[in-house]
Amino acid sequence: MQRKQAVINAAIDRAQQDKGLLLVLTGNGKGKSSSTFGMVARALGYGMRVGVAQFIKGREDTGEECFFRRHSGLTWHVLGAGFTWETMDLARDTERAQRGWEVVREMLRDDSLDLIVIDELTYPLRNGWLVTEAVVADLHARPPLQHVVVTGRGAPQALCDVADTVTELRDVKHAFRAGVRAQKGIDL
Repeated sequence: MQRKQAVINAAIDRAQQDKGLLLVLTGNGKGKSSSTFGMVARALGYGMRVGVAQFIKGREDTGEECFFRRHSGLTWHVLGAGFTWETMDLARDTERAQRGWEVVREMLRDDSLDLIVIDELTYPLRNGWLVTEAVVADLHARPPLQHVVVTGRGAPQALCDVADTVTELRDVKHAFRAGVRAQKGIDL
């Protein structure tokens, strides 16, 4: 254990750089948004200012939003109209995603925001509603100490390539497949 501690301490000593991180949480497993909202709680606890932009999710009744909307250090935008199989309107989904990205671009230009969450961004990218290269360029142009977390299944490789941290959550077993509906406080 002493040898392990020495290796870890040496790595900590070498890590001297501060920068705004780009994190991507992707994969088919549950917990991408839940993990992200843990980071939101942590950031707010440190007095940081946070912006949240939710693509796809068109509801304003999730537990995390009910909780976090009360916090003065947070800005929250619901940009989606629901999952595409609910809307069945490709033109509307595309237009809404593009309008939503304009909101996110403004957030990325706001150096008073310390952390920006772009929840479910991977779907508009995968579906071609947004141009991945343009999104990546906007992410690069943000203030140098601003952190960004992107969530969603199937993150494009171009986004993963520019990220500082990429975590892929893997689905091993899920209660839904056993007939259990989404539960408040766990899934909603």
